[in-house]
Amino acid sequence: MATPKTLSINRAPVLTLWAAVVAERLGFDREEALTLGKAVAGLNAYSKGKSLGLYEPAPKSLKEMRAAAKRKREAGAFEVALLQRAVSVVPTDAGLRALVKEKPVDPAGVERYLRSKFGEDLDAVETAMRKLAASRTPARLAAEAYSLYEKFRPEIPAGVAGWGAAGKLELAELVKLARSAGGK
Repeated sequence: MATPKTLSINRAPVLTLWAAVVAERLGFDREEALTLGKAVAGLNAYSKGKSLGLYEPAPKSLKEMRAAAKRKREAGAFEVALLQRAVSVVPTDAGLRALVKEKPVDPAGVERYLRSKFGEDLDAVETAMRKLAASRTPARLAAEAYSLYEKFRPEIPAGVAGWGAAGKLELAELVKLARSAGGK
């Protein structure tokens, strides 16, 4: 058996891929899952950026908020819970698509993003994540997905110093977490 790899990578693509893998395990198709993964990572990044004082939320007028809500309603948008985030999704002819800034996410763009960030290691990381996801029932995975991510995500410096920093992703940790639930 080969020794699992250690990758130096930012947290955002790791969370994007993990959320997509979890979404697939919960029943979404690959393209739907990719868009959900990208939205979850974006919501997390925005929340973290706000907490670090890197983003100032732009105040919206009540009129703007109502108009945005009306556009979403007219598009048939609804919310999906994934990794402790409420992701807005909209039905399209190609399936559900997560919304980012009121626009459906392009799954091909997410795939390109993941390939660019993980490179030749994408398949190995995705396989390890799929094994971890499969080690739990869908209901248990839905409940534990974010806490599992917190256990294997790359370690980065605290505070602003960690913003955008790469950390070490240990594939052995994914394997260990899968085995701890009786997975193979």
